[in-house]
Amino acid sequence: MTKYITGFLIVLLFSLLYFYLWQSGDLALFVQLKALQTKLQEIGYWGPLLIIVLMAGAIVMSPIPSAPIAVASGLVYGHIWGTVYVLIGAEIGALIAFTVSRLLGYSYVQKKFGNTIKYKFLNSEKHLMIAVFVSRLIPFISFDIVSYAAGLTKITYIQFALATLAGILPASFLLAHFGGEMVNNDIRQMFITIFLLGFITLIPIVAELIRRLRRS
Repeated sequence: MTKYITGFLIVLLFSLLYFYLWQSGDLALFVQLKALQTKLQEIGYWGPLLIIVLMAGAIVMSPIPSAPIAVASGLVYGHIWGTVYVLIGAEIGALIAFTVSRLLGYSYVQKKFGNTIKYKFLNSEKHLMIAVFVSRLIPFISFDIVSYAAGLTKITYIQFALATLAGILPASFLLAHFGGEMVNNDIRQMFITIFLLGFITLIPIVAELIRRLRRS
């Protein structure tokens, strides 16, 4: 019962936060790059904390996009520190989503379907880690859904955290780098960044093709 109450309170807290942001109009900070840049510059030393909170919130509250926050972080704080703040926020958000799912749904799923799940990778923590890592490399796979779904499996907190961190590092750096290059108006570097983001997306697909060719 304690687990369910804790999970419910976390969901209620973020639901109230989302409602407040929507009613106050501050939700625009998540989607308007210029507005977020201005806000970060206005609050000075509190800016990094805002980036971390916004990134975590964007992961937990699915309708909110995280890409503008990552770009704004690089735009204001540069490539390295911009990436660090984005990574911290994304990791915290992923762990919160994982925790909510683990508290509210894991016991039920294991009780209801535990003995009927026959797919080997769902019962292998190693395969689950690989699945989480690969999903983080593919932008069109929902970051939020993967975090919630992982909480219903047997993967541990440490394994999930490590797989998530490794998977989001390349895209986080490139998005922050893109923001950093916007300051210099370096169009060439921006196009290179976009190309690299696309290349990262193709890595899991190419790896799967190579695996199938070897098997053939």
